[in-house]
Amino acid sequence: MIQNQLSGYLLRKFKNSNGWQKLWVVFTNFCLFFYKTHQDDYPLASLPLLGYAVSSPLEADGIQKDYVFKLQFKSHVYFFRAESKYTFERWMEVIKRATSSPARSSLLLPKDEKNSHTD
Repeated sequence: MIQNQLSGYLLRKFKNSNGWQKLWVVFTNFCLFFYKTHQDDYPLASLPLLGYAVSSPLEADGIQKDYVFKLQFKSHVYFFRAESKYTFERWMEVIKRATSSPARSSLLLPKDEKNSHTD
């Protein structure tokens, strides 16, 4: 079974903002949930990852920090910064799997298209 859940503190920055906000982030069911702390019962916000692409920031993004990844869907851009190389790699692995999963794209196909290549 693929590990499809992850949680931990990340710093979040919006494309046009200056500061970073520390949040407890939970990834589950192809969605990120943002909490102020790990003790909160209800998320401040959520971000479904359907359609998002994950990448490293470009030089043009002006991010001068380590362990940062970029989530982008059309004009919606978020930057997330992990506290260590290890946590950065874990988040990248899980989010890459969620945003480019072949199993997930087959879930989006109608049933008759999945089985139409049997003749």
